[in-house]
Amino acid sequence: MKRIKQMITPDQCPVDFVTINENQVRFTAGWVFLSTALYLLTGYWWIILFLLIDFTLRAVNRGQFSPLNLLSGLAVKILSVSYQPTDRAPKRFAAKIGMVLSFIALGLLWAGYSNFAFFLFILLMLFSFLESVFAFCAGCLLYALIRKLSRQ
Repeated sequence: MKRIKQMITPDQCPVDFVTINENQVRFTAGWVFLSTALYLLTGYWWIILFLLIDFTLRAVNRGQFSPLNLLSGLAVKILSVSYQPTDRAPKRFAAKIGMVLSFIALGLLWAGYSNFAFFLFILLMLFSFLESVFAFCAGCLLYALIRKLSRQ
């Protein structure tokens, strides 16, 4: 069954007309979800540092060096998952959101505000879960909201 995507506009989500594999992106989001859950179970702060580095690589268009992206590419090949084209820009925007959330959460942890950091980890898990399971880009929703508020 082929999924038909509605055309997105720059008002709804950033676009750059460069396509990437949405299925690989969804695997990457799944790894983010699992990594964040692993942090919440273990408390190892270096997991969040790892996520910060990984998000940063993807946010600055160096996804070919992102460990989670590489792992997702391997999973897509091994499982013979089809190529589902999607625009790269919304995914980069989402990576920037993940980078900022990870940076702030890590700073909060180091400053001793673990309760506030916990909220950010839950938010990161929610966003990555929605992308991984439902292909719902929370970044697009945030982007549209920012665009709408900036016009007022």
